[in-house]
Amino acid sequence: MRTFWCEQAWVAGQGIQPRVRIEADDAGTITGVTWNVDAAPDDSRDLTGVVFPAAANAHSHAFHRVLRGRTHDGGGDFWVWREEMYRAAGTLTPASYERLATAVFAEMVVTGWTSVAEFHYVHHQPGGEPYESTGEGPHAMELALCRAAVAAGIRLTLLDTCYLAGGIGKPLNPDQERFGDADAGAWLHRFADLRRSVAAHFDPAFVTVGAALHSVRAVPEDALRTIAAGLPADLPLHIHLSEQPAENADCEKHYGTTPTGLLHRHGLLSERLSVVHATHLTDDDIALLGGAGTTAVLCPTTEADLADGIGPARALRDAGARIALGTDQHAVIDPWLEMRALEHGERLGSGQRGRFSPADLLDAATTGAAHSMATPAAAIEVGRPCDLVSVNPASLRTAGSDPAQLPLTATAADVTAIVVAGRVVTRDGQHVDLGDPAALLATALQASTLEGHP
Repeated sequence: MRTFWCEQAWVAGQGIQPRVRIEADDAGTITGVTWNVDAAPDDSRDLTGVVFPAAANAHSHAFHRVLRGRTHDGGGDFWVWREEMYRAAGTLTPASYERLATAVFAEMVVTGWTSVAEFHYVHHQPGGEPYESTGEGPHAMELALCRAAVAAGIRLTLLDTCYLAGGIGKPLNPDQERFGDADAGAWLHRFADLRRSVAAHFDPAFVTVGAALHSVRAVPEDALRTIAAGLPADLPLHIHLSEQPAENADCEKHYGTTPTGLLHRHGLLSERLSVVHATHLTDDDIALLGGAGTTAVLCPTTEADLADGIGPARALRDAGARIALGTDQHAVIDPWLEMRALEHGERLGSGQRGRFSPADLLDAATTGAAHSMATPAAAIEVGRPCDLVSVNPASLRTAGSDPAQLPLTATAADVTAIVVAGRVVTRDGQHVDLGDPAALLATALQASTLEGHP
């Protein structure tokens, strides 16, 4: 049993409350929440400032972190950026990816994310040969990511991704060969074996496996049909959807419908589906996604960085979709900036303020994202995971803020401590087990450069 005493905390259903005691059992589940109480001698005082439920990162590509700050000269668009991304993917090994992902996951934890959905498609060796031939086992890359998450103390939903084509009607190009499987049946077989392997080696409270389809560009219609019939119905399923106008145009040309319409055609729209980006949607698409209760995973800082556009977040929410947040290519790793960017995009697109309230933004960063992973959502409430983040309300950025509006003023620099499953994992930007995440990143990124990354 562990108890945390907080000066102020965002209690579920109650908003900000003063002098809050949070009790957690040995499994890291909250067993008691009281407020307007004084601290007891044995209460932990690690959580200074204002305490919130920690955020869940619903979309990550860990290796994209090597591109931060290296792709901004020369202009271009998403498709130009993608060539740099392929170069980064091309030199990853299980060992280098574990080192890099450990640093990236540590960066996430110190900023306020305590769980992450890793959208993973670098499955095989360059050229497409499985790692089994090297003696490292068929799931060498996947297990490296799992070990990295455990080392960083972040909860992981590993989204093993089906990636079969280089575009609609096109084979995989050489840069994509290590992403692919022979066909949908081969992916389903490998996916089932991966689930068994992860379950045998990792605590399911911290590491689980979900599924992803890269996009309708990378998964042909016949494969969608096979996967819809063969994938277990209780697993979370994610897909990049309508991120670029060119994707929509190709889909309309080949299939006579939008990417959303194609998924609907094969019964893939449901509450277990998360659509990532969902930037360029028609009104009919929005109605279909909302009516099915899907989750739209918005990655506002990435969408801004890549000039993708502003997605219809408010329209999707009004239609019945859930909203979640992710960091995608990690131009920024900061849940507070993702929350703010979601609202700012809506303000820029609509000319109106308050499109999402601070409570809405916190819900997207916690409940919405956790639903997309099919994992329990953090909340300061009995029965919820004791995953907490404390924020300094008196910094240069936050001084004078209404505590309930800190999601619109705080940044990662204001995070004072992180608790995962009732255990303090970070204090003042330092990881309790791994030390300074910046040093970890510097070492990993230097090694990546030496190994041939941009």
